[in-house]
Amino acid sequence: MTISRRDIVKAGVLAGAALSVPSILRAQLASAVKRTVKMVNGNITNFDPYSTTAYKTVDHGLAIYDMLFALDSKLTPQPQMVEKWNVSDDKKTYTFELRDGLGFHDGTPVTAADCVASIRRWGQTAGGKMVMGRTRDVSKKDDKTFMIALREPLEILIDQMADSANYLLFIMREKDADRPPAQRVTEHIGSGPFKFNKALFQPGVRYVYDRNEKYVPRHEPPSGLAGGKIVKIDRANWEAIGDMQTALSALQVGELDFVSDPVAEFYPMIENDPNLVLDDLHKSGDNYFISINSLQKPFDNVKARQALLHLVDQDAYMRILNPNPKYNRSITSLFGTGTPYVNDANTAWYKKGGDPEKAKQLLKEAGYAGEKVVILQPTNWPQGSNTMQLLALTLRNIGVNAELAPSDWAALVERRSNKGPVENGGWSLYPTSSIDISFGTPLSSERLAMNGSANGWATNGEYEALRLRWADSTLEERKVLARKMQQIWWDSVGFVFLGQTITPIARRKTLTGLISYPAFLPMWNMQQGA
Repeated sequence: MTISRRDIVKAGVLAGAALSVPSILRAQLASAVKRTVKMVNGNITNFDPYSTTAYKTVDHGLAIYDMLFALDSKLTPQPQMVEKWNVSDDKKTYTFELRDGLGFHDGTPVTAADCVASIRRWGQTAGGKMVMGRTRDVSKKDDKTFMIALREPLEILIDQMADSANYLLFIMREKDADRPPAQRVTEHIGSGPFKFNKALFQPGVRYVYDRNEKYVPRHEPPSGLAGGKIVKIDRANWEAIGDMQTALSALQVGELDFVSDPVAEFYPMIENDPNLVLDDLHKSGDNYFISINSLQKPFDNVKARQALLHLVDQDAYMRILNPNPKYNRSITSLFGTGTPYVNDANTAWYKKGGDPEKAKQLLKEAGYAGEKVVILQPTNWPQGSNTMQLLALTLRNIGVNAELAPSDWAALVERRSNKGPVENGGWSLYPTSSIDISFGTPLSSERLAMNGSANGWATNGEYEALRLRWADSTLEERKVLARKMQQIWWDSVGFVFLGQTITPIARRKTLTGLISYPAFLPMWNMQQGA
């Protein structure tokens, strides 16, 4: 991302032209430049938010789609596309009426039929399966009204519709939503505050979002993902720049306005630049962990998975994630570090420095016979890439035939869906992360399931029976359930934590108004200048 001679010449031509036009037009040109925000926010290959848990896909969804309900800054559900709703006396039938002014980017109105189809599709994801399991029917009453008829009362229905972890309930056109999640939506048509600019889209290079001039925001002030989604820019350009030093250099000279997930080694440079801000935008730590393929050797054996649990030295990984210990914290509870359900059940495995000898013993008991362990290494995600290099080294040190498979994150997301053996393009381990608060929502967080649907495909019937009791439990009852679930989880080992670190974003001081929300990046409300 450098300024070329052609750019300099072009700037000179534009400057000369500006001198020859009236001052009002010059002001409009300047305003147009200010209203384009240039960002580095990762790469996207799968644009369908119902078929992947990738954060950047969710960010894309937040830009172009809208939601029936959304969480505010206090994580409380608020109506978004819904104007009003009521519940029958037996608490089994919910009736929802859409607000006025809702329309898709292709000019067609949003109808109840679109909502019904979208709810049914969402109900096939980890976020909606529990709800649909208790639902008798989802039906259209008229063009603006639809109903959800339950088999039994479900007090948390609105909560689930607003907060289903990475599978948010986005409303799509009926013809797009009328397919299973595995069959991806390829059209980028929603009713949200931004429109996807297909003409300027360059796969793997640039993603362009234009203000939806016909979007009608709610009247409430913006709060989290709820409230009025007022777009204060004309265009947002996402640049897919894999090299962090290049991205931050562009940020320093003003070619970029925003960089997500800067590498920790550059924090001092950002903090010392008078034009930049290192901003803890998400207000929650990122929990890093290793996803484990429990279908293929050697980790189809629980002893091999337990070996990983004992092998990992969280302090070593956190030093890679962020050399400054003030940003880091170890994790021993399945429920993270800051949720109401954090507990110490079955955490004796944790040992500072790890326990490689115990890991070797467990691998021997698992009957490990030198099978290749393929570790997916995301080269354009430095934190993930560096931690997997350390993992490969520590596995080799205890005799494991570990092999790194480097690729960008988008290719990793594609490959991780392969359930086959490594010889057929499968995988053994890969790094990922999720915001800490998501570990407090086991019903809607796919990573906390053991029903064979999450990446890694772990299964445990006893654990699942406890997890499904969550919906009908009080806070205190959930705390008891959490201890029992954690006991089973660390015996079975669905994944292995590497530690927690705070991951701020970097921005120019001229970019203001960004919405603070865990994990995701809503683009409404942000603006150039005061």
